[in-house]
Amino acid sequence: MIKKTPINDHFWMPFTARNGFRKDPRIVAAAEGSEYITDDGRRVFDSISGLWCCGFGHNRPEIAEAVTRQLQTLDYSPSFQLGHPLAFELAERLTRIAPEPFEHAFFTNSGSESADTSLKIARAYWRMRGQPNKTRFIGRIKGYHGVNFAGTSLGGIGPNRKLFGQLAEADHLPQTWRAEDVFTKGQPQGGEELANHLEQLVGLHDASNIAAVIVEPVAGSGGVLVPPSAYLRRLREICSQHNILLIFDEVITGFARTGAGFGAQTFGVMPDIMNLAKTLTNGVIPMGAVLTGKEIYDAFVDDAQADHMIAMPHGYTYSAHPVACAAALAALDVFEQDNMVGRATKLAPVLQESLHSLRDLPHVVDVRNIGMMGALQLAPREGDLTVRPYEVGVWCWHHGLYVRWGGDTLQFAPPFTSTEDQLAQMAQTLREALLALK
Repeated sequence: MIKKTPINDHFWMPFTARNGFRKDPRIVAAAEGSEYITDDGRRVFDSISGLWCCGFGHNRPEIAEAVTRQLQTLDYSPSFQLGHPLAFELAERLTRIAPEPFEHAFFTNSGSESADTSLKIARAYWRMRGQPNKTRFIGRIKGYHGVNFAGTSLGGIGPNRKLFGQLAEADHLPQTWRAEDVFTKGQPQGGEELANHLEQLVGLHDASNIAAVIVEPVAGSGGVLVPPSAYLRRLREICSQHNILLIFDEVITGFARTGAGFGAQTFGVMPDIMNLAKTLTNGVIPMGAVLTGKEIYDAFVDDAQADHMIAMPHGYTYSAHPVACAAALAALDVFEQDNMVGRATKLAPVLQESLHSLRDLPHVVDVRNIGMMGALQLAPREGDLTVRPYEVGVWCWHHGLYVRWGGDTLQFAPPFTSTEDQLAQMAQTLREALLALK
């Protein structure tokens, strides 16, 4: 039996409007399939897969059973100087699913840790290659790379940075949204001019000082900003020309979210380093990974090094946690055996039409989508970008729909197990919300 949850201030909630939540708490007590169940027993369609992470649907029994078995076998083992079977099995399996040239996996516990780890690897790589001056990083406005020190610095969402001041030296490319692309279905065309801003930053800082560029293939939390067709390819060309590493943060876009297995495959552009998390375990247990190719890995490996010397002085207490590995392996089984790429491909046009059916409603100034992700951008009210998405999101919650609101957008990433009827009802609820609110 579900019990009503008492609210207190002992739980310091992340990314939450505290006053609004206290007046109107939104409590999830259970989940099943594509729905949450509230503490008052209501079913709510989860249109954002938890937080972009439960794409295979909630409470998959295959993953729960794998976690239970592992807890009864090996609850914890460090990865410092020790190994356990599932860590090696998962690394091999993950790099087999990932596109070429990724052959090596470094395990973390979140997307934030993956971002920081990839940036440390990039700096260390250039030092190992005899170019220690290559220390600067370049992110992108509207980008999101988690909330750790480096990820906050390279991220480009202003409110996430404002309270903490300048944390680390970084520069930023422009965002990829263009006014002429409003209401585009899928990927806009062109965009080389946006990537060419990197040439200006190379001219400013000199390539000899730049270690890496880090971008999301699609900026998710920044508002589902779909890159124009030539953008990522041109970014890759400039990075290769100037000997700069290109990092794709695929924490959101990995595992079929953009249609193909990974965003790199959807857009036909391969980075040097790929960051993963979220759907790696279908959100069941925190886990992330950083994938690299042989060249980067080999820069750290020296067969002539003394046996007691550590090659990579970096890692986490819970890197390759046995239970997280078990969850990830089971999630990869679901990913492959339930054909999540096929499911996403089939549902993507339904999501596209559901969202674009709302383009003529009050306050909707843009609709964006690709694969199984999308966003409605809403007009500000009296100069406030955030109030209208907040009010729509709360209204939808009380009418059976969980929507993620962020900045001036409502953001969507439904589970691949959703039905067409659920997506149609999602659109209808949004329609009613936008007509009901000023």
